[in-house]
Formats: sequence, C-alpha cells, structure tokens
Amino acid sequence: MPSSTQWGAILIALTLLLAGGVVAAELGAFERGEYEWTTVTAVDGDTDEELATIEVRIADTFEKRYTGLSDTEELGDDEGMLFIHDHEGEPGYVMRDMSFNIDIVFIDAEGEITTIHHASVDDDETFSGQGKYVLEVPHHYTTDNDITVGDRIEIPPEYR
Repeated sequence: MPSSTQWGAILIALTLLLAGGVVAAELGAFERGEYEWTTVTAVDGDTDEELATIEVRIADTFEKRYTGLSDTEELGDDEGMLFIHDHEGEPGYVMRDMSFNIDIVFIDAEGEITTIHHASVDDDETFSGQGKYVLEVPHHYTTDNDITVGDRIEIPPEYR
C-alpha cells in the first residue's frame, strides 16, 4: 500500500498528466478551432481555367493577422491562410517567427492577384503589395500551379 507521500506524488503526477492533455487539446483547438476555414479557388485571368483549390484559415482580425502563420509548423499541400483587411491598401508582411518558407500573394478587392512574393524564413524584409486580401501558401505553390499576377482568387461572398 502506498504511503501518504507516495499517494501525494501519484496525485500530482495524474494532475499534471490531465492538465497536459487539456493543454494539448486547447492547442489543437487553437490551430483548427480559433479560425474559420473556407475554400478559395485560383483561376487563370485569361481563360477562366481553374488552376488550384486551396483550403484556407481566415485571418480577419488584427490579432489573427498579426500572428498569421507564426504558430504553425507547416502547411499541407493545398492549405493556406487568407488575410482579410477592412479596405484595400498596401499592407506589409514579414516572416516573423516563421518556421517554413511561403508564397505571399496580394489580391485586390476584385480578386485579381497584384503581387506574388516567394518569401524565405531568412528574409529580413517587409513584403508588400496592393490589395485587400493576402493569401499565404506553401513556398513556390504559385509557380507549381502556374498562378501569376493577373490571375484571380475566387473568395466566397461571406468573406468579400
């Protein structure tokens, strides 16, 4: 039979184990649950041919835009983040606390791609472009899917 000291140690160990499970569950909820998700489609600006379909997290508040993908370890092949600004402008994006390279795609209010940057975690610069939306996708995703300036990103109406 365990002593009272041993029971105390067992109780502390179980408490820490349960707390760790709750923290892990909360972190998972942050990654998936803190963000709304939707699907956007890249379309050729000349032919209207569908180029790619991307599952994106929506970053539509200051806090979500500021954090961006900093708390993300990696993106899936057809996954990204769509930053939604209140109005069109020339926002600047940095690679703050990023652990992987990305493409940063600036999109105007009509959905047309205005600028594409291939950004590396080592880049110490601010990436900017004209747009109301910014789409971040895996590095060279735009090249691999033949997405260029002048193409369109179709964004669901509830996010326009």
